[in-house]
Amino acid sequence: MEAAEAKRLFGRIAANIESVMRGQHAAVRKLLAAFAGGGHVLIEDTPGTGKTTLAKALAASIGARFARVQFTPDLLPSDILGVSVFNQREQQFEFREGPVFTSILLADEVNRASPRTQSALLEVMAEAQVSIEGRTHAMDPLFFVIATQNPVEFRGTYPLPEAQMDRFAMCLSLGYVDADTEVAVVTAQELEHPLVQAHAVATREEMLALKTAVRRVRISDELKHYIVELVRRTRSAPQVLLGCGPRASIALVQSAKALALLEGRDFVSPEEIQELAVSVLAHRMVLDPQAKFAGANGATLIGALLRETKVPA
Repeated sequence: MEAAEAKRLFGRIAANIESVMRGQHAAVRKLLAAFAGGGHVLIEDTPGTGKTTLAKALAASIGARFARVQFTPDLLPSDILGVSVFNQREQQFEFREGPVFTSILLADEVNRASPRTQSALLEVMAEAQVSIEGRTHAMDPLFFVIATQNPVEFRGTYPLPEAQMDRFAMCLSLGYVDADTEVAVVTAQELEHPLVQAHAVATREEMLALKTAVRRVRISDELKHYIVELVRRTRSAPQVLLGCGPRASIALVQSAKALALLEGRDFVSPEEIQELAVSVLAHRMVLDPQAKFAGANGATLIGALLRETKVPA
């Protein structure tokens, strides 16, 4: 797939999603970049901002299988991975696939499940496979996890550990739209939800070709050094207890390549890296408690590092 064709495909998908998710252009761009780049996304925002709708709109736009799991404290690993059931007629056990055997998986309110169940997602996200009872089951090549959590609710939740946060290529926040856009959202849902009219604008074959095309996008050694320098500076920043690891560098490279293809180019520029840096890096850092008390957060620190780090000519 050529860059110009990839740009048109990205444009069709983005426009289709934005017909359902109004006023979220930046979030849609980053979501598509993470998907095409082979990563997974954590959406952290308050209730009612459209996290679930965004996931469903993506699946509908590419005609992909979709599954949603509502994470609760009593959810077990087998509830999401699958379980072997004894077939009395055949007199043997047969494996019943869980909801992870899909293309787009929405892990809703992932921080409400126990650490044991949260960790069940780790192998699936990292290796695109599930190992159950000595057998390995491969995931769909389009497998993509969109996990959500509400940052304002802490009662009855299990915060995701640093190792699991690091598995997400990006952490996004939708936020509230402006007043006029919110009126348009309310009006659009007076008779029926816009998702009812959502239709596929891309085929499975096109999406697989798109993911392959992302790998062929060029990135110069200078920009690789720029990315690594940004990541390394998070490890030495005085307000940071734990900085970003090499997986962050890989995620930023892959996401930047996908975003460049979205723009119709077969090479990465510094602009893609700067646009994605906060979403890719901020959630991976652990800040010093005093820094957090002073009002610092990952986004402001990454913003400062972007200003301080020399951009390759």
